[in-house]
Amino acid sequence: MKKKQDNWSCITNCGACCFLAPDQRLEAIEQLESSDARTYMRMVGPDGWCVHFDTGSRRCRIYDERPDFCKVKNLPKLFNVDENKLGPFAIKCCRQQIKSVYGKRSLEIRRFEAKLRKSNHKHD
Repeated sequence: MKKKQDNWSCITNCGACCFLAPDQRLEAIEQLESSDARTYMRMVGPDGWCVHFDTGSRRCRIYDERPDFCKVKNLPKLFNVDENKLGPFAIKCCRQQIKSVYGKRSLEIRRFEAKLRKSNHKHD
């Protein structure tokens, strides 16, 4: 049986993970193969946001064709995390990134926490 905190879920119209600012994401970039790291760096726009992220709609323009390193399911492989611990690890990553991009009291972090609570109540 899954623990409550294992129920990670992405929130729509957030995009915090699309803020690629290399100076703030060194740990993530270091985990990538050299070809993926080059792809990552090509995706960084002048403002730090991914060039494929529509900041108006907060949606990825290449979602179906996005690189593997953009997919949460690949976090365990990138960061050498047990696949059974993907939920807690993804939650930790999202919290950190959302707070870094939007602030610790932002609407985005409040929506993320509310979605986690709602998701976790379904499994009580």
